[in-house]
Amino acid sequence: MSEYHNPVLLNASVDALVQNPDGVYADATFGGGGHSREILKRLSPKGRLIAFDRDADASGNAPEDPRFKLIHNNFRFIHNYALIEAPDGLDGVLADLGVSSHQFDTAERGFSFRFDGPLDMRMNVQGAKTASDIVNSYTQEELERIFKIYGEVDNARKLALLIVAARSQAQILSTGDLGNAIAGALPSFAEHKYLAKVYQALRIEVNDEMRSLEKFLPGAAKSLKRGGRLAVITYHSLEDRMVKNFIRSGNTDGTESKDVYGNTSAPLKAVNRKPILPEEDEIEGNTRARSAKLRIAEKI
Repeated sequence: MSEYHNPVLLNASVDALVQNPDGVYADATFGGGGHSREILKRLSPKGRLIAFDRDADASGNAPEDPRFKLIHNNFRFIHNYALIEAPDGLDGVLADLGVSSHQFDTAERGFSFRFDGPLDMRMNVQGAKTASDIVNSYTQEELERIFKIYGEVDNARKLALLIVAARSQAQILSTGDLGNAIAGALPSFAEHKYLAKVYQALRIEVNDEMRSLEKFLPGAAKSLKRGGRLAVITYHSLEDRMVKNFIRSGNTDGTESKDVYGNTSAPLKAVNRKPILPEEDEIEGNTRARSAKLRIAEKI
């Protein structure tokens, strides 16, 4: 499990989440199972945990525990399963929105520019669309949009133009092909940081991550019983903004709706006003934790 993925903000997230040892909880992003195992440690024999992961590789990490059930599906469908698994409501939902170390470190998955492999990036390998499909078929305007919005890349237009020019000569099929295609857009400094943004944008588009999060948040809120908690760990500003907006206003765009008495319609209230960040020693031991933010909310 530790080789598959090193869980971020483990104790902080589980400490905040598990308030009732006899309750039913959900780990919406199972991955290596680190958070799930810690949740199970906190539960009594009566407690139960359901977990979600769309990556079939994650099933190899499932603990042999009668209190645990792994569901191979996107976490955007959490409410559908909660109606069956916890008809009285969930006591807590945890979501760690990061990509697992296993996915980053497996060359053939195509998540990292550190390896030369197929330009794939699908979290569910049965998915229809790969990163290669995107760079070879999207228009210049569509490519510019995803790099600008999902990657927050400054020179998104130049990046898109280089890709369109390169694919007119030959298809871009591997991470190496992509690196060669966009070499002219890379800054002379912070090259790795720039490439991380490019890969983030493509990964988000391949896996429809923003739409999944947009569906997950209200589904999780509806699935919680009163007093139940939602804990979400984000890794970039787009995710964090959506989570923050939803907790505050009940929707991901941040538009607040109030009744005649001035009460907001948001189903949750923030437990921590500011996000919880990893300690320096955790970042030193796991550099992928450096951008993590934990937000916790409670069903009202």
